[in-house]
Parts: sequence; C-alpha cells; structure tokens
Amino acid sequence: MATLLRNAFLSIVFILTAMPVWSAEADQSAPKAPPAAASPRAKESPSSAADGTVVTQHTITLAGQKLSYTATAGFIAITDDAGKVQANMFYVAYTRSGFDASAPRPVTFAFNGGPGASSMWLHLGVGPKRVPLAADGTALPNASVLTDNEATWLDFTDLVFIDPVGTGYSRAADGVDAKQFYEVSRDIQVAGSFVRRYITRYERWLSPKFILGESYGTTRAAGLVNRLQDAAGINMNGVILVSSALDFQTFSFDPTNDLAYALVLPSYAATAWYLKKLPGTQTGSLSDVLERTEKWALNDYLVALAKGDALSDVERKRIVEQLAQYTGLAQDEIERNRLRVGPLRYGRRLLQDQHMMLGRFDGRVTSAMSGNSDYADSDPAFFLLTGPLVEALNHYLQNELQYRSDLRYEFL
Repeated sequence: MATLLRNAFLSIVFILTAMPVWSAEADQSAPKAPPAAASPRAKESPSSAADGTVVTQHTITLAGQKLSYTATAGFIAITDDAGKVQANMFYVAYTRSGFDASAPRPVTFAFNGGPGASSMWLHLGVGPKRVPLAADGTALPNASVLTDNEATWLDFTDLVFIDPVGTGYSRAADGVDAKQFYEVSRDIQVAGSFVRRYITRYERWLSPKFILGESYGTTRAAGLVNRLQDAAGINMNGVILVSSALDFQTFSFDPTNDLAYALVLPSYAATAWYLKKLPGTQTGSLSDVLERTEKWALNDYLVALAKGDALSDVERKRIVEQLAQYTGLAQDEIERNRLRVGPLRYGRRLLQDQHMMLGRFDGRVTSAMSGNSDYADSDPAFFLLTGPLVEALNHYLQNELQYRSDLRYEFL
C-alpha cells in the first residue's frame, strides 16, 4: 500500500486554473510569545518550546523497517500589517528522523474541507496513527483507540495537518471578529500566511512542497497555489485533491441542475446493492453493478434529464423503470419527483416500508425514521463515524503528543 501511495504521490501533477489575487499578506515573523489559545499546561512538558509548542519523539514499523519521527504540536500566529496577532492556527507536524539529508525531504500541508472542518479526518487517515477498521476497510470504527497506520504517507513525505481558524484549537485572537476568516478569499489568505510562516520557522524553503486538500479543501488548495505564488513567491511542487469539490455543480441537487443527479446514481446503486434492494439486478458483484450504473447514468439518464418535457411517454416510462432498477425506489416515487431524487429524500425513501432511514456519510448505516419531513437533514451514520475519531484524537493529543488544552477541539 505504501509503495502504491508513494508512486501516486510522486506522479501527481495538477494544472490549476488561476483564481483572483488578493492583497499581499503582512510579512511579519511569527511572535515567540505564547499564543492566547494555548493552555499553560501545554508548557509543562520538558520538550515544550517557549511559545507553547510541544515536541515528542516516536517510532513506527513500516514494511518491517523501523521509522523514527518527530511530532510537533502547537500554534502559528497570523498577524496583520501592523504586526498585531489576528488568529492562532493550530497544527500537528510529523517529520521523519534519521533520513539521508543529502536531498531535501518533501513536506505536505494537509487540510480537510467543510467549510468548517478540522484536519482530523486526514490526520487519522494518512498520518502515523489511525482508528482501526476491518481488514477489508468495510467496517465502521467500533472503538475509540488508535493504532499504527501501516499506510501512512510519512514514509515518503513529512506531514503538516492544519486546522483553519475556528476549527480544532485554532481561534481568532481576543477582540478579533472571527467571521472575517469564514470567507473564501480571507480563508485562502490566512492559509497562505500559515504555510509561509511554517516553512520559514522550520527552514523548509528548499524542500519540495505539496498541498493535500479534501472536499472544500480542494477549493482552498486551488486558490492557495495561486496565493502562495503571487504573495510569497512560493511554488508548490504538486497538489493532491481528495473528494474534489472544485465544481459545485457536481453536487448541487437543484431541480435545474441535471449533472448532480446523474453523478450520484452509482452511490444509490451501491447502497441498494448492499441492502439487497435492487430488483432484477441484485445478481453479480458490486463492481458489475457500478459499471452498468455508471455507463447508463452518463448516457441514457443524463440525456433524458436534459430533454425534460420533450421526453416522449415511451422514453419516460423506460427511464422510470430503469431508475427503479438502479435505485431500488418505487416507480411512482420517481415519477413524483420528475426523475430527480436527491440524497436526503433517497435516504428516507429506500427503506420507508421498514420505517428506516439511511446514513449519508455511510449508506450502510440505518436507523429508525425520525420526524415527518422527507427532507430532514439528519444522519444516523455521522456520529458512528466521527465519535470514535473525536474521542481517539483528543486522547492522542493529550497523552501521546502531550499537548493539553482547556479549549474544545472543534472537529466540525
């Protein structure tokens, strides 16, 4: 697994469309005073720096080889043109120890999306620790513990997990309106300031530099590349986009937007296949079902949606029948919704006869139906997925990384 990830990492090259340029950041050095957001307890460790940063040493075994690494948890202060602290951004960085220093080691800056998500998911996905799952990756986490991550990217790149302002332990400074950071251009500006300050503080200017973004984090990554080039003269060597959210039309379930309904159809088919709700197409493997669904969705189904009322009665009847086969929904349900069923409604209709609803994070998770609204935005899978991660990460930060704070870790 690590070899496959290494090869993918080294071969990724993205050409990103330039986004608008905003005013240059203040080029102030990060202050060494303790950040306001850090608890004094964070300085009790013998390895704590003067600014509240905590440094610990660790080892992990990958493919039979022991890998030593340093974990650094702390804040970087973001200042304005006058040098006044505007926000303190929390991060956890992992740097490999004892490697051949003759060539600069890559460093990857990682963040999730939301907007409003901490870096918890990527941290416990490609970092050196993870929440255990089943061997085939299909089971939900069932315990709030961490184990060594045999697929960590630390084997081939140092990792810096960043919590945007308002997430994790990152906060706006006292007296500063936090709302200013919850806007696209300002969010990108602050992220760029963090990256520049980090590579300056830890002398990583000559290291190959990468950005890893997930979901809305891919939108942030696209703007961040341009921001770093223009405002700081920093050229990134590559960008990794996970669960890309660069084109919002691909997941905007509006009656006038056909594309999202076609692209989500394979997810419906996979869920219905798992729950044994696919009439006439239940036989065969999941990959077979997905292959058929994807082909039909991007051809017959998307064309039918584009035709709208110009669709003949014969064509419409055929599309409704096939949609029922690929989704497991009743034909009259599809008719009522004019061939367009969004995820919220689908999650409350597939098992309606059993008075059950589906999870959105994971369609395999079900719960008793709650409420009467067809569009109630509740997700029985959410805390089954996030609960173990939140508990395990908080314990890990406090005990293994020795970073203790009285702040609440805002995971989302």
